[in-house]
Amino acid sequence: MMTEVVLTNARIVLGDEVREGSVLVRDGVIADIGANGAVGEDLGGDYLVPGLVELHTDHIEPHFAPRPGVRWNATAALQAHDAQIAAAGITTVFDALRVGVYSETITVSDMRLLGDAIASAKAEDRLRADHLIHLRCEVSAPECAGEFEAFKHDPNVRLISMMDHAPGQRQFASIEAYRVYHMGKSKKTLAEFEAFCARRVKESEANAPGNRVAIAQFCQEHGVTMASHDDATVEHVEESMRFGVKVAEFPTTMDAARASHEAGLAVLMGAPNIVRGGSHSGNISAGALAEAGLLDILSSDYVPVSLMHAAFKLGESIALPEALALVSRNPAAALGLEDRGEIAVGKRGDLVQVRMADGVPVVRKVFREGTRVA
Repeated sequence: MMTEVVLTNARIVLGDEVREGSVLVRDGVIADIGANGAVGEDLGGDYLVPGLVELHTDHIEPHFAPRPGVRWNATAALQAHDAQIAAAGITTVFDALRVGVYSETITVSDMRLLGDAIASAKAEDRLRADHLIHLRCEVSAPECAGEFEAFKHDPNVRLISMMDHAPGQRQFASIEAYRVYHMGKSKKTLAEFEAFCARRVKESEANAPGNRVAIAQFCQEHGVTMASHDDATVEHVEESMRFGVKVAEFPTTMDAARASHEAGLAVLMGAPNIVRGGSHSGNISAGALAEAGLLDILSSDYVPVSLMHAAFKLGESIALPEALALVSRNPAAALGLEDRGEIAVGKRGDLVQVRMADGVPVVRKVFREGTRVA
């Protein structure tokens, strides 16, 4: 049975312009973009934007482990996370799960529970957004290779990033910045912190090189997109290129971002960085990369609502279609999701009604393949 949805009286954000008019979605696919006057759901002049595509969000984890030692039901945690994701205008999400987790409270068994919950929910069609998995691999961890085995045959794993959070590496090239961050978070004494750093550096030297090679080989053999993480130098980018990386997540310096962009990698930065006006770690700001023409993708990271907010904030200084491409068309293209990411005939009817309130974009309605989900 054919289904049709008509959304009219909207400011439609297309790939290269904002046009007033209507959109017809037939059987989940955009069938026509026309003028106002069509009979349908009146959006009252609000923006109609593509459903957002999120490549890196850690937000499922706090739903599952809301307090130290507390574990929520994995299905309930996923459903709560999914509702919040959809309400933020995100219609495709890559949930970040970890291996080599380096945590006293989260284990790979916990991550696998969440992965299984995602698989079951997709099979039973009870998710608002389309959920896939971004597997974050802490290559310095002794457990990384063994824990990676738990996800090697999961078809929902479509993106894998290789991380090394050891002190003196990448995100924490500055030991002083790492001390401030880690001691504030873990409440370790200075002596405990120094012993921890020594152990982490030793583990990184022993494990990271081999794990990077093994994970890169798996991605190449199985067609999984690979991302680098926190590259800080041109040498880091050159290493990423040798491994076949396609997405450069959170480069920490202008040099690394420029080298990544010039090498054809999609440069991904955090939307909270745009909203806050800078990095919470003291690294290069996403705004500076946008001004330099080096920013390709935004990710909500730890605040789902930041994705839409950051796009509209950037839309104050660059064209709105260009800003929204950072959270829709560009991430979709980077992962080979050619059926979504923009409002165009033949694309999925993933659409979001947005109204501005005091300079903040407010998501009013969300449609996934023409069905309202939020």
